[in-house]
Amino acid sequence: MNIAYFLTPKQDTAYLFDDYTVRQALEKMRAHGYSRIPVIRRGGEFLTVVAEGDFLWYLLDMAGESGISMRNAEELKLRDILSGRTSREYKPVRITATREELVRLAMNQNFVPVTDDDGVYIGIVTRRNILKYLTAV
Repeated sequence: MNIAYFLTPKQDTAYLFDDYTVRQALEKMRAHGYSRIPVIRRGGEFLTVVAEGDFLWYLLDMAGESGISMRNAEELKLRDILSGRTSREYKPVRITATREELVRLAMNQNFVPVTDDDGVYIGIVTRRNILKYLTAV
């Protein structure tokens, strides 16, 4: 099984840059309707996946400390949230990963981020695409 067969390429996925403001990140997630979304650096390097819960817990912590508002959310960067995350980590695979690696991760993740050999984000493989393939075989 070739992972490229299942790949939804980067240009067809939603993702966030780590230098986005919290407001920009939340607006993009809301516009796409996703509860989790990959985060990359401007150079393309995959960093992690951020979840709605990461924002919630971060903003709740900030509200207790200094009172958060949407104005503050325009000044905070996504990378600030990533440093104190609470959600579980989404693990990526390289494009050369085996079927077993891909399926193992997809059992616990709705999608699996895919990187090239240099760690650059190239897309995702969804659990749905894997299941469609496995049920057709």
